[in-house]
Amino acid sequence: MVTAFLFETEFFFSPAAFFLVIGGTILGIIFGAMPGVNASMAVVLALPLAYNMDSTLAMAFLSAIYCASITGGGITAILFRVPGTPASAPTTLDGYPMARNGQAGRALGFSLVSSALGGIIGAVFMAILCPIISTVALLFSPSEKFAVFFLGFSILVCLDHGNIIKTWIAGIAGLLIASLGTDPVTGNLRFAREGLIFSSEVEILPIMIGLFAVGGVLTQTGKERKGGSGSLPESNGGIGNIFPGFTELWRLRFPMLRASLLGVLVGILPGAGATSASFLSYAIEKKVSRQPEKLGTGVPEGIVVSEAANNGAVGGSMVPLLSLGIPGGNAAAIIMAFLMTREAQVGPGLHPEYLSCVFFAMLLANIVMVAVAAGVAKSFVRILMVPYHIVGPMVVIMAFVSAYGLRHSIRDVALMAGAGVMGCLMVRLGYSLAALALGLVLSHTWEWNLRYAYVLSGGSLERIATRPLTVLLLSVSMLILLYPVVKLFMRREK
Repeated sequence: MVTAFLFETEFFFSPAAFFLVIGGTILGIIFGAMPGVNASMAVVLALPLAYNMDSTLAMAFLSAIYCASITGGGITAILFRVPGTPASAPTTLDGYPMARNGQAGRALGFSLVSSALGGIIGAVFMAILCPIISTVALLFSPSEKFAVFFLGFSILVCLDHGNIIKTWIAGIAGLLIASLGTDPVTGNLRFAREGLIFSSEVEILPIMIGLFAVGGVLTQTGKERKGGSGSLPESNGGIGNIFPGFTELWRLRFPMLRASLLGVLVGILPGAGATSASFLSYAIEKKVSRQPEKLGTGVPEGIVVSEAANNGAVGGSMVPLLSLGIPGGNAAAIIMAFLMTREAQVGPGLHPEYLSCVFFAMLLANIVMVAVAAGVAKSFVRILMVPYHIVGPMVVIMAFVSAYGLRHSIRDVALMAGAGVMGCLMVRLGYSLAALALGLVLSHTWEWNLRYAYVLSGGSLERIATRPLTVLLLSVSMLILLYPVVKLFMRREK
């Protein structure tokens, strides 16, 4: 696969791929910088543009948007103390104080450079790990593949330590929703009747659009009503010079490298994503820093560890997606759902050209976004003053276009609208959308491998459960699932 990966890189030198990645980078920065439009919503909003593209070009385009949207979120976090994406929330702790002190340009420079470094390191690790993991996974039998997917699903307990039961419920709900309609093996209806909206196989992509686009707008609208008009505060610091000096960057080399590597590792965990990486990196920096009391007062260390980690997590989240077919974050889950609509085999059987296009899209996007963001940073101040009661309806309209453009079906629009309401209710009730998305995208592959293993074993579950690697993976999965519950009981006993 490594040889095939290197061979497939030739496609990226085409002008179409080059300009699409640059365009995706610009769109990603703008979407990511808008408060209330996170990385998942940015990918969703770009789907109508990707429908008529070649699969590899569309993959490169969406990957560039994913990368750049994480970086764009740091712009409003620094200028207005309003993170454009949840992953940039820790950036506000030091970025906004620097902007208030008249160092907005330096703060943006540290954010952009550390974002680019984290993104490039994430892309390199993705290119190294994906062929290795995918090659090993091709040797697995269907029962072992089922166990791998179960292991990925079991990690969903890491998504929300505060409410494990609700996280489990959300993940299982995703599995059940994806199983509605037509049985992919027999073609029979299950959990549905003829004439209903679920009378055929459920399309996952419209549900994902509803959850993360419409649901996000409804949730944000509720916050705006409680918190006021929702307009951004004014930034007292001027933009000034963007790029910090080489001496300053060299002094921060170890925090940036540490945060980038941590971001890659956290991003690989299914469902963890860039937000978890950013918060964890900031917390670790507070523990290892020689002057932890300065973090939160406006120091560059707080900016670089947050931005390097959340951008490193982007490449990490693509590792389980491209090598095993398990998304590492919400945006990766949407990209996986898009690939499924193109009937691309996600996981070990994925064609190497998808890996190569993602790798080079991430490399180019992380280089281009520094120049783009630096060039239009002053323009963002006016763009981002657009109130959310204008931005929100625009997002909803684009979500309807995305859902209808998939198959030109009103049924998909209805699915998307229902999923949007459900997503808003889930957030307000404390259920995890990431766990639901993980269950949705894993359901079909998980079920298919289990049923195929059952057929190959001659209808014997005992033969499936006695394969050494299958037993090991399932045992680890059960330990991960049960550990939080056992820990909770132990605390109560004490």
